[in-house]
Amino acid sequence: MALIVHLRTVTDLRGKGDRIAKVAFRGLSFYTRVLENCEDEARFNESFRWPIASNVDGNEMLEIQVFNYSKVFTNRLIGTFRMVLQKVVEEGQLEVSDTLIDDNNSAIRTCVSIEIKYQAMDGTVGAWNDNEFLDDSNRSENDGAFQFETDSLLSGHSQGSGVSPGRSHQSLQSAERSFRKTGKGVFSAMKLGKIRPPKEDHKGKDEPAILETEDLDRKAMRLGGGLDPDTISLASVTAVTTNVSNKRSKPDIKMEPSAGRPMDYQVSITIIEARQLVGLNMDPVVCVEIGDEKKYTSMKESTNCPYYNEYFVFDFHVPPDVMFDKIIKLSVIHSKNLLRSGTLVGTFKLDVGTVYSQQEHQFYHKWAILSDPDDITAGVKGYLKCDIAVVGKGDNIKTPHKANETDEDDIEGNLLLPEGVPSERQWARFYVKIYRAEGLPKMNTSLMANVKKAFIGENKDLVDPYVQVLFAGQKGKTSVQKSSYEPIWNEQIIFTEMFPPLCKRMKIQIRDSDKVNDVAIGTHFIDLRKIANDGDKGFLPTLGPAWVNMYGSTRNYTLMDEHQDLNEGLGEGVSFRARLLISIAVEILDTTSTEIMNSTDVQTEGIQNISENVTGKIEEFFLFGAFLEATMIDRKIGDKPITFEVTIGNYGNQIDGVNKPAMHKKKKEGGESDEEESELIQNSSEDETEDDGDMVSVSSTPPMKPVITDRNYFHLPYFEKKPCTYIKSWWQDQRRRLYNANIMDKIADKLEEGLNDVQEIIKTEKAYPERRLRGVLEELGSGCSRFVTLADKDQNQAGRTRLDRERLKFCMRELENMSQQAKTIRSQVKKNTVKDKLKLVQNFLQKLRFLAEEPQHSIPEVFIWMISNNKRIAYARIPSKDILYSIVDEEMGKECGKVKTVFLKLPGKKGFGPAGWTVQAKMEIYLWLGLNKQRKDFLSGLPNGFEENKALKGPGLQSFPPISLTYTMKQIFQLRVHMYQARSLFAADSSGLSDPFARVFFSTHSQCTEVLNETLCPTWDQLLVFDHVELYGEASELRDDPPIIVIEIYDQDTPSKFDKDPGKAEFIGRTFAKPITKMSDEHYGPPRFPPQLEYYQIYRGNCTAGDLLAAFELLQIGPGGKAELPPIDVPTDSEKGPILPVPMGVRPVLSKYRIEVLFWGLRDLKRVNLAQVDRPRVDIECAGKGVQSAVIQNYKKNPNFSTLVKWFEVDLPENELLHPPLNIRVVDCRAFGRYTLVGSHAVGSLRKFIYRAPDRNANNWATAAKLMNGYMALTNGGPYSRHTGEIVVNMEPEPPVKKMETVVKLDATSDAVVKVDVSEEDKEKEKKKKKKKGGEEIEEEEPDESMLDWWSKYFASIETLKEQLRAQEAAAAEAEEKEDMEIAAEGADVKPDESPMKGTKGKEKGKEKTKAPKEDKKKKNQMTEVMDKKNKQKIDELQVYNKELENEYDNFEDWLHTFNLYRGKIGDDDDSVTEDERIVGRYKGSLCVYKMPLPEDVTKEASFDPNFGMFQGIPNNDPVNVLVRVYVVRATDLHPADINGKADPYVVIKLGKTEIKDKENYISKQLNPVFGKSFDIEATFPMESMLTVAVFDWDLVGTDDLIGETKIDLENRYYSKHRATCGISQSYAIHGYNAWRDPMKPTQILTKLCKEAKVDGPHFGPGGRVKVANRVFLGPTEIEDENGLKKQTDEHLALTVLHHWEEIPHACYKLVPEHVETRPLLNPDKPGIEQGRIEMWVDMFPMDMPAPGPAIDISPRKPKKYELRVIIWNTDEVILEDDDYFTGEKSSDIFVRGWLKGQQEDKQDTDVHYHSLTGEGNFNWRFIFPFDYLVAEEKIVISKKESMFSWDETEYKIPARLTLQVWDADHFSADDFLGAIELDLNRFPRGAKTAKQCSIDMVVNEQELPTVSIFKQKRVKGWWPFVARNENDEMELTGKVEAELHLLTAEEAEKSPAGLARNEPDPLEKPNRPDTSFIWFLNPLKSIKYLICNRYKWLIIKIVLALLALAMLGLFLYSMPGYMVKKLLGA
Repeated sequence: MALIVHLRTVTDLRGKGDRIAKVAFRGLSFYTRVLENCEDEARFNESFRWPIASNVDGNEMLEIQVFNYSKVFTNRLIGTFRMVLQKVVEEGQLEVSDTLIDDNNSAIRTCVSIEIKYQAMDGTVGAWNDNEFLDDSNRSENDGAFQFETDSLLSGHSQGSGVSPGRSHQSLQSAERSFRKTGKGVFSAMKLGKIRPPKEDHKGKDEPAILETEDLDRKAMRLGGGLDPDTISLASVTAVTTNVSNKRSKPDIKMEPSAGRPMDYQVSITIIEARQLVGLNMDPVVCVEIGDEKKYTSMKESTNCPYYNEYFVFDFHVPPDVMFDKIIKLSVIHSKNLLRSGTLVGTFKLDVGTVYSQQEHQFYHKWAILSDPDDITAGVKGYLKCDIAVVGKGDNIKTPHKANETDEDDIEGNLLLPEGVPSERQWARFYVKIYRAEGLPKMNTSLMANVKKAFIGENKDLVDPYVQVLFAGQKGKTSVQKSSYEPIWNEQIIFTEMFPPLCKRMKIQIRDSDKVNDVAIGTHFIDLRKIANDGDKGFLPTLGPAWVNMYGSTRNYTLMDEHQDLNEGLGEGVSFRARLLISIAVEILDTTSTEIMNSTDVQTEGIQNISENVTGKIEEFFLFGAFLEATMIDRKIGDKPITFEVTIGNYGNQIDGVNKPAMHKKKKEGGESDEEESELIQNSSEDETEDDGDMVSVSSTPPMKPVITDRNYFHLPYFEKKPCTYIKSWWQDQRRRLYNANIMDKIADKLEEGLNDVQEIIKTEKAYPERRLRGVLEELGSGCSRFVTLADKDQNQAGRTRLDRERLKFCMRELENMSQQAKTIRSQVKKNTVKDKLKLVQNFLQKLRFLAEEPQHSIPEVFIWMISNNKRIAYARIPSKDILYSIVDEEMGKECGKVKTVFLKLPGKKGFGPAGWTVQAKMEIYLWLGLNKQRKDFLSGLPNGFEENKALKGPGLQSFPPISLTYTMKQIFQLRVHMYQARSLFAADSSGLSDPFARVFFSTHSQCTEVLNETLCPTWDQLLVFDHVELYGEASELRDDPPIIVIEIYDQDTPSKFDKDPGKAEFIGRTFAKPITKMSDEHYGPPRFPPQLEYYQIYRGNCTAGDLLAAFELLQIGPGGKAELPPIDVPTDSEKGPILPVPMGVRPVLSKYRIEVLFWGLRDLKRVNLAQVDRPRVDIECAGKGVQSAVIQNYKKNPNFSTLVKWFEVDLPENELLHPPLNIRVVDCRAFGRYTLVGSHAVGSLRKFIYRAPDRNANNWATAAKLMNGYMALTNGGPYSRHTGEIVVNMEPEPPVKKMETVVKLDATSDAVVKVDVSEEDKEKEKKKKKKKGGEEIEEEEPDESMLDWWSKYFASIETLKEQLRAQEAAAAEAEEKEDMEIAAEGADVKPDESPMKGTKGKEKGKEKTKAPKEDKKKKNQMTEVMDKKNKQKIDELQVYNKELENEYDNFEDWLHTFNLYRGKIGDDDDSVTEDERIVGRYKGSLCVYKMPLPEDVTKEASFDPNFGMFQGIPNNDPVNVLVRVYVVRATDLHPADINGKADPYVVIKLGKTEIKDKENYISKQLNPVFGKSFDIEATFPMESMLTVAVFDWDLVGTDDLIGETKIDLENRYYSKHRATCGISQSYAIHGYNAWRDPMKPTQILTKLCKEAKVDGPHFGPGGRVKVANRVFLGPTEIEDENGLKKQTDEHLALTVLHHWEEIPHACYKLVPEHVETRPLLNPDKPGIEQGRIEMWVDMFPMDMPAPGPAIDISPRKPKKYELRVIIWNTDEVILEDDDYFTGEKSSDIFVRGWLKGQQEDKQDTDVHYHSLTGEGNFNWRFIFPFDYLVAEEKIVISKKESMFSWDETEYKIPARLTLQVWDADHFSADDFLGAIELDLNRFPRGAKTAKQCSIDMVVNEQELPTVSIFKQKRVKGWWPFVARNENDEMELTGKVEAELHLLTAEEAEKSPAGLARNEPDPLEKPNRPDTSFIWFLNPLKSIKYLICNRYKWLIIKIVLALLALAMLGLFLYSMPGYMVKKLLGA
């Protein structure tokens, strides 16, 4: 379908001018060309075509706007024409003439005449014939010029794109297509295919390559005709900006395959503890398993909540794919020992990839849910708390700060699951159905087969395939199908696994079964994330039935397949292997149902066959390829004839080729048709029928002998005859999948290009990045909406699977959503939010790329192989979707019907490293793939001007494709290559430099620049002229679309003296460019010529390898010959001889600059050629000029320079971005005038060293003042009050305990007084607020000054650090919500007299709201508490940095910079690998670059010393003696160094020749040792300035191993203006834990700093005031000494100023506070991977000053000895476990057991309360637990030997937890466990007052109840519940215990001793137990009495009565007859 508008004329225009028109429909705008100097009529005569995918609605509008075009100003709108398309829809064709309307909607005279044609197409492809227009006579050749609004800046597409009549409108279509290019644009990566802007007149002959900020808007208006500047594309900024690329697509610059190359990985796992393990009284061990490696923790006895805290590290060296598929399995095993394997309690599995994809690549302190794989109905088996981190090379893992773990252990809230995975995971069955496979290799390549072949010589043995599926660590297999290359299995493999699974990929492999070893035929990975969606409207994983294609090694059937790895799925497959029909389904199991199989073992079972057409209707596809050029063929290949083979699947493959499948069977009949096929190609037989169906595929080009291009490369002499290939193939028609992927790909490409633009603008500091970003978002929004309309078409085609339907819905939802978000974000993009928004939009890009990957394959990928001498040399792999044809433009592949530059690469491992950098061949190839019936237009994208050559001659064969093309049109050009310079090249010589030259390739020509010796930044300044370049095709197309130029940079190796052969050249890097083309009839001049120099990114493999600054122009040689070409304007002063320099118009405009160099010194120079460096000198060179330092006479004695500052003058380009690099080289002056290069450094960019005069109007420090609002949020801020002329900062009346960040910044122009009340809130963090339900506080003791030590300060600071991190997260969340409001607020500046308090309070409240609900409860009464606590004493804090100190302060390079010196080659691996090894020393100094002359006010300053130039006031560099005091606090997460998974660390300090080993104080078996030591070293700077702090592992035997080390440059710290010698503390004190430790007091420091910075002050005034510069600070003036006497002092005031030093005018440096820094420990053997971290700080004191006091004592706190007395008084409601033998009565023999966690072996039991019938037990029994306790860390310290073989005791720190258990005693069998409770002694629920009030809630809802700490309460009595899990795994109450806990210190316990149990001293009375608690066999009478009395009393009475009655009856009956007789006889 398409809508075509033919714009003819616009008449009745007024005046004379340049006119341009814009035609818009459905948001897509085209521009006409500019008609110059029109009077009243503008004859445009241009056609515009919109390909449309959905029918045009009659209500849609067409809009035409006519403008007066202006080069400089905005285009002025003349009028607009709008038309509803209803009539057009009805009639299909229409001519219209109508008047325009102006801005006010009133008609004007001007009239427009157009013709519209609309055709709803029926899906067949037909060429649009322009002549269908009613009047076509006056159409010019030159129609169809247009521009896209969004690319308007570059779209000065001058005069039409030359579409000749009679050809299709293809150029219009493809031009629209060309805007959705791919290309991974990086900083100036090639932006090929852009439209070059018409360049306006040259200002001063130099157009800066980058648009200056001034005129982005103007330029936009000029070019795009008054467009919205948002939509400008700025890709012109650095890269090749070429004409619109209609027929060429972008090449990809990255060459080397990165997949499949092994890398270093380290997986570290800390098993912390387990909870709620199911089972009674167990001895759990945790097994950690990754892949095949297993490690175990120690065993903990009789507990189901063991605490381990054990650390394991696994090291791997494997490719990323293999690594991320490895499964991490954590299992808890019950009672494992040497003899028995133990029983499995539960396991948890996840793959390494899941961990790696987490933030920071880690899970930290998360709970893994354990489940039993053998019993899936069982539910949760317990929880395991662990840390898991995966570190690749160069990854930095930020460990969240480890302080005391006081956060509630909220298991449910911290589960070890990735975000978005529900906590309740269910069991599910994964059904993988394997139906059949096709296209397997036909011959067996296994070992046995090869042996057979060797003996018999014949091998027709077919493969024996089976399928193996690996998922979540389990493996399933199908049966083996013997000798079949089209096996049919019809089997399903069933996995049972938790859902959603934490293993992302399923690996499906076809393997060949073999007696010796099975080999993989092909491998396919299925990413479960791509076949499922977890959203609300999501779907379970589903796939197919669909074919998946497998790729791997080539089919050359040799004995050993060198690329077997590729078949295993490692690396990119280089050939089609097979395709497999599979489907996947998932069923969630209902574990309650009875018929479920409990086991998770893999099962295999047979399934039904599926019908043939389930996967879609088989269609005939046609693939056409034309080879337009084959150049840069590596000469190593040899000069045998070369042929190219194109294959798709097995079609076209010379070995396993397939013919047409028999259509009725729809199956590919094989047949090695190698010989026949080639015969048909060469001399095709006569009886070929006319039917297209008998067309024989031609898959290879005819062999051709290569011709030499130059020393390295051949080319094939195709000239005008271009060979073609074509292949027919049959596949299921699943194009829809590929179409949808293409649409998304194009949106993503466009987005990526736009984002690169934005980054470019930001990077080059251009104006208005936000506008470009808005434009990008607009494009994204419209692109997404377009997808929704296109994809929403009726799609009831055959073969759609459930996944197709679900994915389509999902993609449509996602893109619709994205479109909405893009609109929203667009409205929020402001200048200050660009960077944040950019990150958000980058997420869109990732999402689009993810969505575009289609998991269900259809047509296999296309492979192009270069074959020489019957050997396969190199290949290219082209995704079939990229070349797939569609009638709808957006769905078309981005390279379909375009000329693509393809670089062939070596297969498999051959392509790793240097071999992968070189090009094997560069192809210009044209490809088209589509349905055979649509193939009418397959040649339309080729460059015009050719004739087709058919295989056969004769009538009716027109439909046959050509076997070659002959170009009849040939153009001759001259190419001028302006090679100016390159920078930051790789070092290719051992000297660390290169001798670079560039080789330029264009078509079949190549030329070289000259070689420049020993530089990484060559300035060639050379013009290369290629004469007589022949290009084939139409002139106009070549103008718009010239071929690309390849520039390769080499290093020339110097030949040896004896060697005749000139030196070999080594490859350094490559880049591409497109020339600007000038036809012979065009004028050479602005705007396009002469071309501008631009930067091109150079790549080597996948690494960036520098930049090239160059320009390229291609000039047509017309009929008049070379004489007509523009002359070359060479600078007159050229001394270059035959080499032409870059001509005047191209080279940059230069100005005179002066470069001043500060030479300070050289450090750490390594030996050169085994000789030490003795007399080094530094040479500085820039742009051919330079300066040398003085020679250091004796490097060993003093490595500093005697002359500090030198300068030289140099001509540099005005445009800073074109500044050449500056080279620093260090040479050693040897005897006899010889020099040896030591090392070199190239300063790539001088920008940071350019001196810019300060703006005199504003004080430079005031720029920071805008941050005031933000900072006020940290304070409780007081009201602003007006003051005159000064700024007053009023501090609290007491010593402020301030956060370093709580800074107040003010505008200098205001005269405000600021009162800073520091928020108390932060200070209370370290006090745990325990509240009762009502929220009132439990009284806490304030810290006693004498109790406080340095550690109190440290722990308080860590708490603060954690709070800050939390607050940051909360603030980030809040910022998101409030963004729009803030943007509005930022618009209005806050006036100084408005109180900022309003905002502040709001923000604080906001922060609290965003806290997690649990914290919310804690903090409800924050504000009120803050008030209460004001009077309390605070703990002073220090600053804890969780990184190196220098990272916080810009490496302390505020005036002294360090430049690393390099020597040696850069290796073949990623450049980061050997970077450190190449460093041979460091040069210290600085640079200052400024334009001459310097402004006078600088030189006229009073103290200006001309000798020092711009480096005024720097200290001298004579040696200085310093006392260095190193404090080492602790290390965390050390890498285990011993077999037992632990280490015995100790510290080693090295400085110069001094080495201190603290070996005797090693800490046994500890990975988180607390050292708490300080070391004093005397050193002399500069000789000893690099401090190394290392941690070694102590070994009893052998040498100690280095765990890791960190290096600190002390010199930069010492001289830095940040004053990093001794951190200034938060407050000033003369005694106590916070005593001032600097020998200089704050007042002295302040005076010295003021003097150095030339700041007026300090002036101390009365009433606690001090004035510095124009600021007044207020503060306290009294201080207390040891005896409590108060003295007057100014120190507090001075300290206040020091805290605010960065705000003082002219000072501007934040002073380093008292701090602890955290530094990563690195080990040279494992470069780039952290081996742990060390917390430390360094103080330095000059020796010529007063000596400092003694070092602070930071030795680790000794644990305090405590005794816990627990009295068990009674139990109640204990469940009754035993049945009485006689009576069946339920009873229990109760006793209570107790122990402190970690001391199970010291457990204590009460006596037994026998035969309790009510669950009541009376004990009065005392347990006594002595323990050592660290108050600050809330941990018990236990020292014990790990085993009998241990050398010494290991110290463990364990949470203080008391466990009480209730048991039922049994005499003959094991005792029965009834229930337990664990009390955390720091926070446990308060006991209930009576047994009735005691409930299970005290355990279950522990978080919500008020808690107490035994360390504060000392004595607690109450009732607590015992709980246990029942068979349904639910908690139930199993009893209650009344206990009393009494905590005493060791001294108190000694004073008032108490006996165990009921013993003396202080005995407890015996319990009053009822008599029933006897033992029946000891006292039978008693028991009978009990039985009778108690239970059977009434029964016995009844029986007795009954017996009496019976006796009476008996007697009666007995005596009755006697009496009767007596009576009768009357006796």
